[in-house]
Amino acid sequence: MARTIKNPKKAKRKNKGSKKGDGASTSSSVPTIQPRVWQPGVDELEEGEELQCDPLAYNSLHAFHIGWPCLSFDIVRDSLGSDRKDFPHSVYFVAGTQAEKASWNSIGVFKVSNISGKRRELVPKKSSEDDPDMDGESSNSDDSEDEEEGASGAPVLQLRKVAHHGCVNRIRAMGQNPHICASWADSGHVQIWDFSSHLNALAESETEGIQGSSVFNQAPLVNFRGHKDEGYAIDWSPVVVGRLATGDCKNCIHLWEPTSDSTWNVDPTPFIGHSASVEDLQWSPTEPHAFVSCSVDGTIAIWDIRIGKSPAASFKAHDADVNVISWNRQASCMLASGSDDGTFSIHDFRLLKDGNTVVAHFKYHKYPVTSIEWSPHEASTLAVSSSDNQLTIWDLSLEKDEEEEAEFKAQTKELVNAPQDLPPQLLFVHQGQKDLKELHWHAQIPGMIVSTAADGFNILMPSNIQSTLPSNGS
Repeated sequence: MARTIKNPKKAKRKNKGSKKGDGASTSSSVPTIQPRVWQPGVDELEEGEELQCDPLAYNSLHAFHIGWPCLSFDIVRDSLGSDRKDFPHSVYFVAGTQAEKASWNSIGVFKVSNISGKRRELVPKKSSEDDPDMDGESSNSDDSEDEEEGASGAPVLQLRKVAHHGCVNRIRAMGQNPHICASWADSGHVQIWDFSSHLNALAESETEGIQGSSVFNQAPLVNFRGHKDEGYAIDWSPVVVGRLATGDCKNCIHLWEPTSDSTWNVDPTPFIGHSASVEDLQWSPTEPHAFVSCSVDGTIAIWDIRIGKSPAASFKAHDADVNVISWNRQASCMLASGSDDGTFSIHDFRLLKDGNTVVAHFKYHKYPVTSIEWSPHEASTLAVSSSDNQLTIWDLSLEKDEEEEAEFKAQTKELVNAPQDLPPQLLFVHQGQKDLKELHWHAQIPGMIVSTAADGFNILMPSNIQSTLPSNGS
């Protein structure tokens, strides 16, 4: 976000070179004020200032909602290709609602198509506001030169709702069989669903075909009531098809083993190693028997399902609740964890014997970390969301380079005015959503991130994330 001077009397007059009012409003009697980056929790808005989004910071940015807010969602792997770079894009999702009444909830199975965008220049071009012959109205013609490529019109949302009693705390689609999804309900039930008919209908439909007004009553494949409380921790194994683990707020973790394509055996004896609520868990990206979990007790536990119901190892990770974790699928020795105190850490399992696994620790966010996820495309890149209404993207391989900074500033001149105290690893800050809850990278569209918040979803592709998928396509 940049902050700029607001001129209410000239609100209809566009800033020269701006798009859809995203620049500062100007007039002959009000001097142009150079926009600058605004940091929540650090900066305060002064009288007459307002926050504005800079559209040139994104290759693509779209917002949508499916009715009630969604605490959790997942991107569904599709058959449209594993390395998609050309607009327009289509994306499939599953998401669970947080409705006012238990009976009003549903799981949304939906597709967003016609997602347009444009690859931006990393170094901004000179603004047209330097041309004294141009006025506010003529800037509209400039907009046509910057129209988003590869699509016409707005993105199209097609939605199918499946009735779900109670709020959905978390939902995950199986990577190997993406039509199979598991959901955690605030009623304490864990359910597994087959959404193949809905996904097939969305894939075959025209863009105006499905409006999502009706709700389908569908029975889950499995409805497990063995947890003693509700929970949030749930993850499918990326190595063993159908293997699932679920953790609850009573510190119990249950293992699910598939017995067929549509049935599971849930071990009634839980794994117990935490002294408080299990907040998140992740299966190893390479080892079939290993997973990790994090807890309100501030610890991270490492489990081997072959050696009993106690952790193989456990260590103190944060001074506050550990809310979320993410196991790096490109560098399997690395784990990221996010805490209730706003900090997040990077752990290297190779240092476990030394007693301190932390190789990096960041205190940028001022409020609880709500989601954290490594990029599936770049081993050193991850995204973090927080209750401070920021989604940040980090590249841990970056270091401060004075010569490179000087060269970049010389190219951009007065067009860049970033704070001096930002960590060099901080690539991007996305704002504008309220009460951010969860984010996911799209494994098949490099550079795309989707996030959910109290006011709906955002699809964003920052212009400075020019990543590509690994050569093996995994």
